[in-house]
Amino acid sequence: MPMTVSKTRDMLVDVARQLFARSGVDNTTMNDIAQASRKGRRTLYTYFKSKNEIYLAVVESELDRLHKMLLEVAAKELPADEKLLSFIYARLDAVKAIVFRNGTLRATFFRDIWRVEKVRKSFDLREIEIIKSILADGVKEGVFSMPDVDITALVLHHALKGLEVPYIRGRMGDTISQRIKRRDNVMNLIFNGIRIK
Repeated sequence: MPMTVSKTRDMLVDVARQLFARSGVDNTTMNDIAQASRKGRRTLYTYFKSKNEIYLAVVESELDRLHKMLLEVAAKELPADEKLLSFIYARLDAVKAIVFRNGTLRATFFRDIWRVEKVRKSFDLREIEIIKSILADGVKEGVFSMPDVDITALVLHHALKGLEVPYIRGRMGDTISQRIKRRDNVMNLIFNGIRIK
């Protein structure tokens, strides 16, 4: 029974995601979701009290997908410095892909960032743990040196969040040469800092 409940809920979230992507959150009704899912409104309201609740479930499902992908990157057999760079770019590319995959949700994402932030709290904590593990591995490998892994992970996490909107909007360069230059600058900043040693 619980598996059927979970499958039905997941299916409703996916149908809602597709409708939100195609028509926008504001232009999609609970009735549209019920019809597209071939479930009655009663079934839909069994799982979700409102359209906002189903919207938040859509965002949460996308973040869960992103978290699984980041765990895969963190599990790769790479030196910690290469793994950290892979993590950073995989994460930025994945966030960009999620926003674009969801079509008109893109506008909602930027307009209602505070709503997304509420759902992101759990994801953020999980992401910080992944970054901490990469940094701790780097310290053990003798590749990184830092006074506090926890604080460094927190700073990196917030720096990545700050890069999301410019990255999604293509303000960090989209040509190959721009991407290489950006990657070199990110590597220099993270691994060497800006102060002359």
